[in-house]
Amino acid sequence: MKIYFSCSITGGRADEKVYQLLVSEMLHSGIEVPTAQLSESGIVDLEKVVDPNEIFHRDMNWLKDCDAVVAEVSTPSHGVGYEIAIALTLGKPVLCCYRQGRTISKIITGNDSPNLMVKEYANEEEVISYLQEFVSSLK
Repeated sequence: MKIYFSCSITGGRADEKVYQLLVSEMLHSGIEVPTAQLSESGIVDLEKVVDPNEIFHRDMNWLKDCDAVVAEVSTPSHGVGYEIAIALTLGKPVLCCYRQGRTISKIITGNDSPNLMVKEYANEEEVISYLQEFVSSLK
């Protein structure tokens, strides 16, 4: 199984620890995560030197090739929103998770697509349980 992981890069990295936790859990579960590097410290500097057109085509190809998407949406990001919309248009299941107390876009919380699961989490254990629930629903 391949899952596309989506998170804020240029919009802010305050949730980087959670990004790394989610990616680590997926990799340890045997899931292929082509975007795993997005969770790593230093990704902002690495992505700065890559042509935007190359990033777009690379990421869209990965997205099309994946079975599902996991997006951490606590930090607003144009790119993450775009990826969620494309994934839903392609009929892919999407998990959007965000830290308790954060306000996220109503375009996400108001979306009643059966392929979209939106979960607010209070701690690391809870976000991992939502991830596990989502992955189980894919099998």
